[in-house]
Amino acid sequence: MSENCHCHPHHHEDEERPHSKYEQAFGKFSPAPDDAAVHNAVTRLLEEKKAGYDTPEVKKQLLAAVELTTLKVTDSQESVLRFTEKVNRFADQHPDLPSLATICVYPNFARIVSESLEADGVEVACVSGGFPSSQTFLEVKTTETALAIHDGATEIDCVLNVGSFLSGDYETCSDEISEIKAACSGRPLKVILETGALTTSDAIKRASILSIYAGADFIKTSTGKIEPAATPEAAFVMCQTIREYFELTGTRIGFKAAGGISTVSDALSYYTIVRELLGPEWISEGLFRIGTSRLANLLVSDIIGEDCKPF
Repeated sequence: MSENCHCHPHHHEDEERPHSKYEQAFGKFSPAPDDAAVHNAVTRLLEEKKAGYDTPEVKKQLLAAVELTTLKVTDSQESVLRFTEKVNRFADQHPDLPSLATICVYPNFARIVSESLEADGVEVACVSGGFPSSQTFLEVKTTETALAIHDGATEIDCVLNVGSFLSGDYETCSDEISEIKAACSGRPLKVILETGALTTSDAIKRASILSIYAGADFIKTSTGKIEPAATPEAAFVMCQTIREYFELTGTRIGFKAAGGISTVSDALSYYTIVRELLGPEWISEGLFRIGTSRLANLLVSDIIGEDCKPF
């Protein structure tokens, strides 16, 4: 684990390795509720609280949380430039509306985005580390990350080594995240858990804890490349873990929902979970993000009261 891990393993001869320090980290947190309990808690929370957040002000906050994303096999220098110019044009035409949080692209497009982006306050996020499968050499993951940062990326999204995690090889998972974080040169790192592949609340909680201790600044639900992608249940478990970590350490970790979030109602569900479990500071400090390619147009249309497609 990285140096910010607060685990202190006891050195007993019969202690199992290399899992002992990770199990101690897991033990600092409450057990994850079973899947049915999580589903019931999410259903109840959304029924009681979501309608109260369906306001113009919250929709503006949601717009400010959007990471406008293009991760297509057909992406090109020309298409990504046009994509970026739409964000610039939107900022010029709607100075009264908040800027988006980021433009999120593949690493080879970091330079074109960083050189052409003119909208104030919009970060350049790149998926890295063998996205979306994380199935490549660590040297490739760290080099790709360093190259993206060199070309202008200001944030990095990488994928947890899910195969190693499900095999119980927490050492590999932790070491990879720590190495990728080092390659970020101080820039924020979001670790994608790919929650649809983890299948249980307990696995999602363990993956969240592992990623945070290894150096994640944000934990993120999904790549959007497998089903199921983001779910309110996964978000609930992840936000519970973030809250417990804050209570243990005083450090705020961000949360990003991504994958299949295509309606304003979807976005309001995730906003409600973050707002109720973590509090307003996560919203005001930019620690809540939504990765999407479709939602931004719907939010803008809803806010201004007419159908438009600026992106």
